[in-house]
Amino acid sequence: MKFSYYIAKRYLFSPGSSNAINIITGIAAAGVVIGAMSLFLVLCGFAGLKDFSLQFSSYFDPDLKIFPANGKTFVFADAQKEKLTDLKSVVSFSEIVEERVFLKFKDKQKTGIIKGVDTNYKNVIETDSIIIHGEWLTGNNAQVVAGLGISRELGMGVEQVYTNFLNIYVPKPGKGIPKDPSKAFRKKSGVNIGMYSVNEDLDKKYVFSTIGLARELLALPNDKVTNVELKLTPESDPESVKNDILKIFDNQVIVKDRVQLNDTLYKMLNTENLAAYLVITLIAIIALFNVAGAIIMMIIDKRKNIKTLHSVGASLQNIRKIFLFQGSLMTILGTLLGLLLGFIVITCQQQFGLLMITPTLPYPTKITLVSFALVFFTITIIGVIASLLASGRINQKLVNF
Repeated sequence: MKFSYYIAKRYLFSPGSSNAINIITGIAAAGVVIGAMSLFLVLCGFAGLKDFSLQFSSYFDPDLKIFPANGKTFVFADAQKEKLTDLKSVVSFSEIVEERVFLKFKDKQKTGIIKGVDTNYKNVIETDSIIIHGEWLTGNNAQVVAGLGISRELGMGVEQVYTNFLNIYVPKPGKGIPKDPSKAFRKKSGVNIGMYSVNEDLDKKYVFSTIGLARELLALPNDKVTNVELKLTPESDPESVKNDILKIFDNQVIVKDRVQLNDTLYKMLNTENLAAYLVITLIAIIALFNVAGAIIMMIIDKRKNIKTLHSVGASLQNIRKIFLFQGSLMTILGTLLGLLLGFIVITCQQQFGLLMITPTLPYPTKITLVSFALVFFTITIIGVIASLLASGRINQKLVNF
């Protein structure tokens, strides 16, 4: 083993007898470096894009959210509130009443979702981070806070006085259509005192109100909610807290964390990441088989040396190992150099914004240990396989030539 490794190092770092061999070897080594660097850049780019896309969910989605196992609402009794408060991992929780509604402001109308929240909501979600105009709810049932998209579609601004009301309608339960269509809906009105912005989809969907207004609109008793949102301590274990919550509600609810609340987005980003990884890996495979070509050319160049080594007692297996080690060393060193160059490029991107999405927004990137490990093992394994295939060309016929 030591003999084969020593000869492989000599062959790798000493020039070949032909200039063409040196050029081929250089191209193969460059292919390894570029392949490793490209794969690292892609993985860091997608990691940054994933974090960038999901950071908006932290402005709107809680750490945990409780849903009814059946139907739209569930009973949230005082005893359950006390038990939830006693959980050390729970910082705060907020009662939510949510329903799809019909919105009308002056002569414009659209559908949306009303989200009635209690006064604890600002302790669960940082409402100050999403408000862009006006202020958050102060507890008055005549107040609402609409999204930027809804406000634009309805031509509704932030009202300073209670004159222009946003009318909110919800269908009454029951069968058939009344003769007077106006009696088919419950109606509540509120003044838009603030405007929030999270992302385009949410801005066009939600109108916040007090939980009192939402309950009156839906004719819900005070002990019924559609959801409960929770904020946890940073060191808490979400899975453990989920189990505690299920016990409090006798397994009559469903508890989801932030990942599960955004499972579609996570799946989309992970699928795109996997697709990009496979494409770059395929390109890397093609580039790395240049290593196999370089090893084969080196074998041809070193035929006399191979015959001499075999004549002095080196077995075919040891001779094959020489070129296997040579290709493996080339791959490992090239991968490490590619990772170093990729790290430098990503660091420069983070510091100086080499690639910009907008004039003020650099393309997001994130360096992770997983990216380093994935690139290193992917490129190294492919390179070793290519070297193994190339070294297998050494046979008895070659040494007897």
